[in-house]
Amino acid sequence: MADPRGFLRYERHGPTRRPVELRIHDWREVYEPFSRGELHDQAARCMDCGIPFCHEGCPLGNLIPEWNDLVWRGDFAGASHRLHATNNFPEFTGRLCPAPCEGSCVLGIGDEPVLIKQVELEIAEWAACEGLTPVTPSPATGKRVAVVGSGPAGLAAAQQLTRAGHDVVVFERAERIGGLLRYGVPEFKLEKAVVDRRLAQMVAEGTELRTHTHVGSSKHAVGGAAAPDHVVLPTEHLLDEFDAVVLAVGSTRPRDLEVPGRELAGVHFAMEYLKGANLACEGTIAAAPISAAGKDVVIIGGGDTGADCLGTVHRQGARSVRQLEILPEPPATRPAGNPWPTWPLVLRSAAAHEEGGERLYSLSTSDVVGDLSGSVRALRAHRVAQVLEDGRPTFKPVAGEPLEIDCQLVLLALGFTGPEPTGAVAELGCALDGRGNVAVDGSFMTSVDGVFACGDAARGQSLVVWAIAEGRSAAAAVDRYLEGSSDLPAPLAPGAVALA
Repeated sequence: MADPRGFLRYERHGPTRRPVELRIHDWREVYEPFSRGELHDQAARCMDCGIPFCHEGCPLGNLIPEWNDLVWRGDFAGASHRLHATNNFPEFTGRLCPAPCEGSCVLGIGDEPVLIKQVELEIAEWAACEGLTPVTPSPATGKRVAVVGSGPAGLAAAQQLTRAGHDVVVFERAERIGGLLRYGVPEFKLEKAVVDRRLAQMVAEGTELRTHTHVGSSKHAVGGAAAPDHVVLPTEHLLDEFDAVVLAVGSTRPRDLEVPGRELAGVHFAMEYLKGANLACEGTIAAAPISAAGKDVVIIGGGDTGADCLGTVHRQGARSVRQLEILPEPPATRPAGNPWPTWPLVLRSAAAHEEGGERLYSLSTSDVVGDLSGSVRALRAHRVAQVLEDGRPTFKPVAGEPLEIDCQLVLLALGFTGPEPTGAVAELGCALDGRGNVAVDGSFMTSVDGVFACGDAARGQSLVVWAIAEGRSAAAAVDRYLEGSSDLPAPLAPGAVALA
């Protein structure tokens, strides 16, 4: 085990962020390097619990005490082996996951939890520096699998199925592979070179990656027709040419804001804004089509996507920015009604919040106000109180004058409501559940034999760690379907996909 007194010797200490006045002028990741000595001390804090609840907090079932101990001992090769045994992409989760494992850490009962996420990231980066060696796949099975969508769920499923010996093709309609990893997450949180080096390993292992491919009839493409440079791949081709299909198309329908003035110029969905910024960062286009430069900005939505927008508008040179949230401000520390080891519902601040802007709580948008040219000039919001009705939270207006905020750009970061109802999902005939997601059974099979679904498409908008876990579990289910049995690990028990 790690240092048996490490949690008494060392305090929790994370990496330092680069100075705000420097980092808002570039798109590099925000954290300074973490020294090997600091990492050793943080790994030493792991208590090697008899019952490691961090396993339960992690959907992947990461072997956290094992690789903490190996890092403390300086055995990074062993730590990398244990980490990659349960997680295909620890360099993604180490940057993007909110770390539910830390919320379940036993040390967190009376002290700050172990710095699990950072230890994970440092192991992943050590492995990348050593070179991500391709894994030799099992003997070829002669079976072909199509994976539709190249986000973390699709990529995890594809890598696992390739390693099982199947011939796997990933189809992506966008310009490059990566899904939300590439187009939803800003460069300052995940530099795209990190994505590209993992993709290189997958290609070396034998996974085929095809971009600019719209699966389904062209009439169901975004905008009503496939782009001229896109290949239209009919769903019949998938069923005829592949032995199994995995739908990892994500939850891409943004939740809209149904208020007067929504149609005004300058009101945009967050993903519309973020994708343009990411395309400009990687050089696909010369400049972002939506810019916050010199503008007063309002971001509606207080989650991760809202924080991604916040950091992006800072780097584009916004004059001011306010982030609105309908929920009340969370407490700074875990409340009594939110006991360990459940996820602590406390105030969380991203690096972007340190960079500026104002966070406003308990506000609901009333309307968007336009100028004579049809562009947004202000947003009105009224205060609300959260109450329970029949055991469910709802929001009631609070008496008082509405708040009017001057703005020339409004970004809607209100979450997502499910996969697109047309296209591959509909044309394959997959049934939907009551929430509009692709309905699956405990083996990730849809209502269509041989067609599976995983990630946000099946469970709804969720975390990157859940996406990878579902991709791995769906791959094991596909392997069993094709071969009768499977040696692929499945972190999620049967039926876990149905949990919210």
